[in-house]
Amino acid sequence: MNTLMINGHWLTGEGEWLVSRNPADNRVLWKKRAADDRQAALAVEAARAAQSGWAQRPLMERVACLRRFAELLRQHQKSLAHVIELETGKASTECVAEVDAMVNKVRISLEAFQTRTGEWRHGEQALQHRPLGVVLVLGPFNFPGHLPNGQIVPALLAGNTVVFKPSEETPWVAEQTALLWQAAGLPKGVFNLIQGDSEVGEALCQQPIDGVFFTGSSTAGMQLHLQLAGRPEVLLAMEMGGNNPLIVDRNVPVDQAVELIVQSAFATSGQRCTCARRLILLDDGHHTQALLKALVEASRRLTLRPLINMAARNRLLGAQAHLRSLGGHTLLPMHTGGGHSSTLSPGLLDMTVPYQRGDEIPDEEWFGPLLQVYRVADMKAALALANATRFGLAAGLISQDALAQQRFRQEIRAGVVSINTPTAGASSELPFGGVGASGNHRAGAWYTADYCAWPQATRFGTTPRFGTTLGRRIRQAG
Repeated sequence: MNTLMINGHWLTGEGEWLVSRNPADNRVLWKKRAADDRQAALAVEAARAAQSGWAQRPLMERVACLRRFAELLRQHQKSLAHVIELETGKASTECVAEVDAMVNKVRISLEAFQTRTGEWRHGEQALQHRPLGVVLVLGPFNFPGHLPNGQIVPALLAGNTVVFKPSEETPWVAEQTALLWQAAGLPKGVFNLIQGDSEVGEALCQQPIDGVFFTGSSTAGMQLHLQLAGRPEVLLAMEMGGNNPLIVDRNVPVDQAVELIVQSAFATSGQRCTCARRLILLDDGHHTQALLKALVEASRRLTLRPLINMAARNRLLGAQAHLRSLGGHTLLPMHTGGGHSSTLSPGLLDMTVPYQRGDEIPDEEWFGPLLQVYRVADMKAALALANATRFGLAAGLISQDALAQQRFRQEIRAGVVSINTPTAGASSELPFGGVGASGNHRAGAWYTADYCAWPQATRFGTTPRFGTTLGRRIRQAG
């Protein structure tokens, strides 16, 4: 029943029972006890005790541990991908790709570390970067291996020690990953695993930590921000998703547009923070109708995958009902897979009429396969609607017009912009983050190195001689 890894030892949790279920059939996959407040404190204490020694190790020793971890990921790719598939309900190909991304993150983090947090000295001036200390990584359920790994790896590389609390929906993936970190030869206390729900996360945040790296919903992120209010010494880096727009220009070939829309809106059952939530069409009558008809047919043919749990499925069905009550026209209704599965088919709702009436439409991130459609007159209206959100993570444009592309890049308010490529994706060799309610200006991916260390500026002078004025003052003071 060992659940937690604290100071290199596997321990049984002393908190509430934590259960992970297969979203495809609600079958119990993993059932163990979570941590209690005392164990959360012990994990932070272990990380604190280990931090100085880890940071003082030669860089290449830290790099060697990370490379051993990457090699272990390669060796256990199939088994880890299978656990991800069982716990998240994602397609097996996506899960294999997720482990690939975890492997590649080590190389990419090394390159980013060298580029963004290097050291130099020129004459009497020098710059170096120092680790934060103890960082808390709070992971999401949709990419339970890749996303926390994208923060753990650069944090360890910079000389920090880590306390990792994964999503309560995916504790098994985290447990398997922690075993690989242990096998990679990390010293005791450098990486610690704490399992539990949001209350355990709150208990960890009350400890003397130096940084919190969070990926998850805007609601949870706002609560975390409030909890850390008044503690400016704790660096907070948040990525919180968005109500992402996808604009489709006139005269785009229907088949190409539909393929990109489907990939943008329904990848991973819509459970990606970069998925398109609002489809904005420059209306031109016949072409728009042809595109919507083809989109409905393509969406109807998609292989259904489950959402993370029944509660998530029910929230999406509730959102669909609410948008209908506001006057949304159903182009394709979401429906369940029946039984104990949290499967939900894609849904399309045309919200043009309530939008044109000026009705208030919720600015929410519906985390699933629900796409709202809006028809507008021109690009000016499309951009205004796209930016009419408190979020600002991702945005996309499908257009063959170079001027439209340029205008989109200049005016769109989003951190991750896609042109003629799906919104539901990102490059690890670029920054990843958003503005507004999508983050707090701490972009991840390539830029994660920036918030894993702080810059220390140094100025050098010559040693004062006793013949100088300063030297005479020192002698007189003595």
